[in-house]
Amino acid sequence: MSSGTGDPPPPPATAPSCSSAQLDKLIEVADRTKLRAYADYSKFRVGAALLAADGSIIAGCNVENSSYGLTMCAERVAVFSAVAAGVTSFRAVVVTHDAKGTYVYPCGACRQVLSEFGDMDVYCVSPDGKTARSRLSQLLPQAFSKAELDKVAFERSIAP
Repeated sequence: MSSGTGDPPPPPATAPSCSSAQLDKLIEVADRTKLRAYADYSKFRVGAALLAADGSIIAGCNVENSSYGLTMCAERVAVFSAVAAGVTSFRAVVVTHDAKGTYVYPCGACRQVLSEFGDMDVYCVSPDGKTARSRLSQLLPQAFSKAELDKVAFERSIAP
C-alpha cells in the first residue's frame, strides 16, 4: 500500500527524466493497470508504471491478501515484473490511485526496492490529474544500499 499522502515536497532542481508525451503515456498505463488491482480488503487501488532506460514501460498494480503482510504494492509489482523481463535500469516511476484530493507516494518498502536500481523521478498523480514530481533520493535520502554491505564485507575481511 502506498503511503505518505499530502502535499508534495518541493520539485527537484534537476530536469525531468521523461518528455511530457512519455509522462502522459506512463500515466495512461498506470491508470489502466490500477483498474486491475486486487484490492478486495482496502478497496484502495494503485497503479504504477516504470519508464525503463530503453524507453519501455512496465506496469504493476497492488495485489492484496487476507494475510495483510503478504500484500504487494503496485510499485514493487512493477519492479519485480521488470526484473523478470530482464529490465533493471529505470528513469521514472508513476503512481496513480483513487484517493481524491491528495497525492499518494510510494511506501518505505517500495522506496527501498526502487532505490536498488538507482535514483529516478517519482511522479505521483492525483485522480484529478495533478502531478507532483520528486526524485527518489528526496523521498528516501539515506537509502540502505550495496555500498553498506560491501563496507561490512570489507571490514570483515580485514578484521583480526
